[in-house]
Amino acid sequence: MRRLTARDARALTTLPPAMSWIHRTWGGPEALARSGHAWAALQGDRIVAVACTYFLGTTYEDVACVTVPDPRLQYLALDCVDALCADIAARGHTPSWTCSTSNRPGRLLAWTAGFRPEREYAHYAVGAPAATGRAAAG
Repeated sequence: MRRLTARDARALTTLPPAMSWIHRTWGGPEALARSGHAWAALQGDRIVAVACTYFLGTTYEDVACVTVPDPRLQYLALDCVDALCADIAARGHTPSWTCSTSNRPGRLLAWTAGFRPEREYAHYAVGAPAATGRAAAG
């Protein structure tokens, strides 16, 4: 497990399509890899879990995390989240976690990483149905 660098952009492009949302707020895999705001667990050259700052504010950094859908790899997400949260704190910011009440894996990972609920929200969308069974935890 390590912080991603610009050299890891290609590995981010090989994530399953359902996981590509993880780099969307950075403008794509290259920008996330260069950002210094992402930690990943790798098997060889393959990323199997990544946690990153999804939204970067002046005080808070909202955490997002995805894990390749293999139950044996789920614990790696926690390692990535822990490393990212330590980074966020070192920058003088506060880690935050936002996920839907229906995202049980995300809520469990957040709880395990030390986050506690502050408020709950409902997520509404218009247009095409939202993807179900996200290969995500954050």
